[in-house]
Amino acid sequence: MRPTPARAGGGRDRAMLVEKSLESIEQGSHSFAAASKLFDKATRERSWLLYAWCRRCDDIADNQDKGGPLGDQGTPKDAEDRVQALRVLTKRAFEEQPTADAAFDAFGLVADECGLTLAEANDVIAGFALDATRWRPKTEKDMLRYCYHVAGAVGIMMARIMGVHPDDGETLDRACDLGLAFQLANIARDIVEDDAAGRCYLPKTWLDEMGWEQGEHALPENRFRLAWLMPRLIALMEKHEAAARLGTKRLRFRQRWAVLSAARIYGAIGRKVLTRGQLAWDSRTRVGSIEKLWHMIAAFFEALWNRPKGPREPIVWSRHDFKPVAGW
Repeated sequence: MRPTPARAGGGRDRAMLVEKSLESIEQGSHSFAAASKLFDKATRERSWLLYAWCRRCDDIADNQDKGGPLGDQGTPKDAEDRVQALRVLTKRAFEEQPTADAAFDAFGLVADECGLTLAEANDVIAGFALDATRWRPKTEKDMLRYCYHVAGAVGIMMARIMGVHPDDGETLDRACDLGLAFQLANIARDIVEDDAAGRCYLPKTWLDEMGWEQGEHALPENRFRLAWLMPRLIALMEKHEAAARLGTKRLRFRQRWAVLSAARIYGAIGRKVLTRGQLAWDSRTRVGSIEKLWHMIAAFFEALWNRPKGPREPIVWSRHDFKPVAGW
């Protein structure tokens, strides 16, 4: 039997992979889909290829469809097997072999075009592995490390797609910050949904301060006190959001515009959770189409001005501070 020839994208037609990836982002994230269309054509298509892989990994790991309700998680062994499948398929995509899954073939293609590494991909898969073990953060730093894996590491790959050199540590750090900010907004928005799925991403130390056992934080009678934690969580989001803005200075205009638009839209989600108070989890917090448009217009002028202020406190961290340490 002849060996399968190595071809980026598993031998699939690039236009087809881009089309499939666009369908994935339009179904899975209206916010990312809107912001991505501000990129130049090459960056736009590559961001879709990357997103398709992220979305598919999430769906496989959580046994769900296009970010919908979580399916039956089965036994811990079942969850671990799903994560192992992600590793195997991703490695095969990097080896330019067909995977029988368009999203993984799409990732193999964008990895080849932009020089993404298997180590960068495995940093993201490590986040799915944490969920598979039903891990929960004990400290604020644990929470940020989780955010690094599921979003900060994706931000780094997005920066690489935009042409940031792997040696440009400062810009990659700020790209990581943007991912952290996005995920902190997600945590704030999805606290009750996550609890229903048996997950909690708020640090145990925070819950201990409130006198809550695991799971009590999401009870309806505790929503008023839960809202007291949101200024703390959203302030952390805003710190990393502001730091991320500093990294946009070195991007081309359309890239800077798209990134700032996404930052504004996701930041708005977190701030809406804050202002809704105890009602924040009665219905899903969303940013409507008109509001998205307003944020994009504001981001256009912010991108033109290109003088970000950054966070109030000095930046003394880097992306390496959020990676796991021995024994974590």
